[in-house]
Amino acid sequence: MEKQNFRNHVRYYPPHHFIFYPIITALFFIRIRGIIEHKSDRWEWIAITILAFMISWLSFMTRQHYALTCQNRIVRLELRLRYYQLTNQRLEIIENRLSFKQLAALRFASDEELVGLIKRTLEENLSPADIKKSINNWVADTMRV
Repeated sequence: MEKQNFRNHVRYYPPHHFIFYPIITALFFIRIRGIIEHKSDRWEWIAITILAFMISWLSFMTRQHYALTCQNRIVRLELRLRYYQLTNQRLEIIENRLSFKQLAALRFASDEELVGLIKRTLEENLSPADIKKSINNWVADTMRV
């Protein structure tokens, strides 16, 4: 497995990204063609298209919502634990000054860099991308949703 870093840290879930969504997209275009070609059944095709789109969107949003909500809580807890282990202080004291996106970016920092990078982020209000670019010793997160 290639070592994880800023350039390759995005993850895909092949069944959804490369099978389910392409099939749903293709079916959407087939339904649009049905609307155009079958003038006598146009309203039925429109209704089927709208229904299928809503089911597809609901599928996507439900999957994302449940998985990301759980993942976000775990990221916060992981950072709180790591910060406490490194500093003997609670992250909750300063956590409200960081956005979740900043916290999520900080999780890739090694223990040697984490505390300093948190301080720098608080002082300079670094963006998540800037935080990730500042990391020298990337800690891979291969178990993300």
